[in-house]
Order: sequence, then C-alpha cells, then structure tokens
Amino acid sequence: MHIEIKNVNKSFFHKQKGTLKVLDQINVDIEQGQFVSILGPSGCGKTTMLNLIAGLEKEDDGEVLVNGKKINGPGTDRIVVFQESGLFPWLSVIDNVMYGLKIKKMPKKEAEEKALNILKMVHLSRYKDAYPHELSGGMKQRVAIARALVMEPDILLMDEPFAALDEQTRMTLHKELIDIWRKTKLTVIFITHNIREAVKLSQRIVVMGTRPGYIKKEFTVNTMQSGIMTDNVMFDLEQRILAVLQEEIEKVLKEEMGDDYSLDEENPVHRDSSGDMGSHI
Repeated sequence: MHIEIKNVNKSFFHKQKGTLKVLDQINVDIEQGQFVSILGPSGCGKTTMLNLIAGLEKEDDGEVLVNGKKINGPGTDRIVVFQESGLFPWLSVIDNVMYGLKIKKMPKKEAEEKALNILKMVHLSRYKDAYPHELSGGMKQRVAIARALVMEPDILLMDEPFAALDEQTRMTLHKELIDIWRKTKLTVIFITHNIREAVKLSQRIVVMGTRPGYIKKEFTVNTMQSGIMTDNVMFDLEQRILAVLQEEIEKVLKEEMGDDYSLDEENPVHRDSSGDMGSHI
C-alpha cells in the first residue's frame, strides 16, 4: 500500500516542560512494496511516526494517508511488531499466532492451518506446541512476526524488533525478514538505531534529525534489489549516513550532558566497521 505523510506536526504535553514538539513538518512518501528504514538519534520521533501510521497516535496537523485515505485509527492492514515480543505466556506458540484469527472469528481448523503455514515460513513449525518460556529471544521474535503475518497485513511496521538480540541471532533474523519481504511483497517500515542493520535490510533509509524531529536526508540502497553488497560499498554508505547523523548525535549529547559534554575532535566517533556499528545512535 502507498503511504503518504504530508506536512505532519505532532506535540506531546510534559508535566514539567509543557508542550514539546516531537515532529516538525514531516513529509515522506513510501511506495507499495518498499522496505524503508527510519534511522535517527534517540528522541527524534521515529516511534511516534510509526505510531501515526499504525493509527495508535493522531497527528496535530497534516495528514497520514494509506492509498489516498486518511488514517483514523488502527487497522488489520497495518500490523506492528514491537521490540518486545508481547507473547501471551499462557498460550502455546500456535495459539499465540492464532490469537488474532480467533478475534476475527475464523473457524478453528482454518485458523490452525493458516497459523501452521506461517510458522513454517519462519521455521518454527516443530515448536508449535511450545510455550514462550521455552523459546530463545530470537524464536520469540519470530513468533511475533508470524503473529503479524498471519493477519495478512499490507503494511508491516517494525519498531526496533531485533534491538535486544545478540549479533548472531540478529543476522539470522535479517535474512529471514528479507526472505519474507520478498515472498509477501509487503510494505515494511523498520525503525532502528543501528546503521548497519538499516543498510543491510533497506531499499531506502530515511535519516531523521531531532529536537523536534524532522527529515534530514534520504539514502537509496541500490544493491538491495539483487541482495548483494560488497563490504566497501556497505562501509562507504555507513560512513555517509554517520556523517549526516553526527550533528544530531552531538545535539542530543549536549542537551543530556550539559557542561559535562566534550568531544574528541580527532576521533569524534568510533570508526570500527563491526556489525553493530551505530547501534548506540
């Protein structure tokens, strides 16, 4: 589905600070079937923007449209996968995946068949009778993704879904997510702090500035179509994104640290090209 965010402003009320503007004149156009990552420092409004698309928040000004229609609340065409899996501990894996189908009053046999097919897609069918406490963190997130996919959404909204996972598990889930995206042709909007994660997964990367949040720059990842990216190309793109983010990172640090803030001019950021580069941005 085609998503349009037009001239959107959003503020929240803070008891001590009064009205705080979180988003300022946001304009983003996302074509059907695109994989777009939203990247930016803490507090820039990434999650707020995701919540507006999900219909969990309401913009103050402007419009958020899906296929030309204004979003007025949550809908099964837009499903969110959060950082925490949010599984019901008293339900088995397959019952967790079937939960939304039961709410929709789908016949049990049909719901079970559909849930099992989705569990096969995320390679968890043999754990269908297990309970959440018996699963690893990565497996729980795969169940959460399966629970979202079984509803057959047009838009998958992912709010830092792999942030709490170890690097090896995250790499495995990156591959699985790309495979799912290619099979389902979903529109995916992926929130992350991790530059390398955004570069690996996305066709487009939207970089946000902060205080209040605004769109600072966009990057196109041309190699995503073939799924092939050399280390040199990846490193170069990471560095260009990091350069754009540096001013915003400093802005956040200055606000948080005040007089204690200082920057090593010779080496302002860690330049290692490890897989977790940018994870603290």
